[in-house]
Amino acid sequence: MAMAAMARLPDAFKPHVEGVVVQVADFAEDEVLRELGIENPWELTGLYHGRPLDQQSIWDSGDMPPVVTLFRLPLLAEWVESGGRLDALIFHVVVHEIGHHFGLSDDDMHALEDGAPD
Repeated sequence: MAMAAMARLPDAFKPHVEGVVVQVADFAEDEVLRELGIENPWELTGLYHGRPLDQQSIWDSGDMPPVVTLFRLPLLAEWVESGGRLDALIFHVVVHEIGHHFGLSDDDMHALEDGAPD
């Protein structure tokens, strides 16, 4: 479902996300939660880790690739609570995290999500 969500991104974005690693974990690690000031691991459904495109340079070297992590158990819990479609929720979280990769605002992310094909 995460890869299907990535495939739904507009074609103009796809060349710029080819190097982004997508992974799934049950929960965020305790250290990550502490760094983000989140006490309840059920509150974090996704996370972007990397340097946004607008902060990258051709002179950068040795950086690890950007990573989008989806947290499976919080996503499933939110899906059950919301009663919506799981694929729609995953797409929403993927768009938000990929938005961080592009340095987009929340409004830009909503427009991207609204304009994506089903």
